[in-house]
Amino acid sequence: MKFEERYLNLFVLVGLLLLPIWAQAMDEPFTITLATRAVILALAAVGLNLALGIGGMVSFGHAVFFGIGGYAMGILAYHAQTYTTLSLGLFETGGTNSMPVIWLVAMLLSGAVAFVIGLLSLRTSGVYFIMITLAFGQMFYYFAISWAQYGGEDGLSIYVRNGFPGLNTLVPIEFFGICFVLLCVTLVLFARLQSSPFGLALNAARQSKSRVAAVGLNPTRVKLLAFVLSGAVTGLAGALFADLNRFVSPTMFSWQLSGELIVLIIIGGVGRLMGPVIGACVFVALEHFLGEITDFWHVSLGIILLCIVLFGRGGLIGLITGKEGAHV
Repeated sequence: MKFEERYLNLFVLVGLLLLPIWAQAMDEPFTITLATRAVILALAAVGLNLALGIGGMVSFGHAVFFGIGGYAMGILAYHAQTYTTLSLGLFETGGTNSMPVIWLVAMLLSGAVAFVIGLLSLRTSGVYFIMITLAFGQMFYYFAISWAQYGGEDGLSIYVRNGFPGLNTLVPIEFFGICFVLLCVTLVLFARLQSSPFGLALNAARQSKSRVAAVGLNPTRVKLLAFVLSGAVTGLAGALFADLNRFVSPTMFSWQLSGELIVLIIIGGVGRLMGPVIGACVFVALEHFLGEITDFWHVSLGIILLCIVLFGRGGLIGLITGKEGAHV
């Protein structure tokens, strides 16, 4: 029996919302934390899905934006908590513990860096695009390792979670609520963008640049804008992830994290609205339940990924609905 994709999407979102509510009633805060982790990883993958699923840009450097968002949170919160001054060239600031301000900074910085990386990377295509984005990721990774002022290889700990007006973010269910709302808003924006003229132009640029250019559009500019938006969303997820753990480290820039985000999208379905969400839920579930049994739980993940690539090109959503997704 095949299911309509919109009903499947609704079922996944409702299930993801009800799980922490049940955990709150059963007094199991760790389950809420797992759900929050899945939501944040899903948000990061939704950002990448904009570039990969619609635009066909296979980026192995998206951890750059995730890490920038994380370090934006860590640095601003560190200076606010230690009452020290953060020098930013011509002006100085004392940092901040306000989540909305941190999110804005994280998204602006990630978007700006995505613009520079995209401007250079989009001069190429295929494997060369992949290698350039990977190279930028490694550059930021080794820079973070050498940044002794903010912990270097050991990372930077934040002792108090940042605040959101009207909420106690230290309560797991309330922090989950913030992350879940941000994910839902991003999904709505993704859906609207995908069906908008810009989304159609981006999808066309993925399939045939020459045809897009023939109608008077610049395919490189279209892809660059999508790459910037993708980086900004992933940066927001990085800030949330750092707040969840109250810790940032150079591993947030690692190419393995970029690979994991791609895996999440492939598991759920490339170009699918809820593909990253399903992929993130599967990934976190395998990591938790199989990780308690063996340190080699990635083997099971690899088998699932292999089966999806061979037999379900539309990901799990494609297998359930009987419809293939986008081909990159």
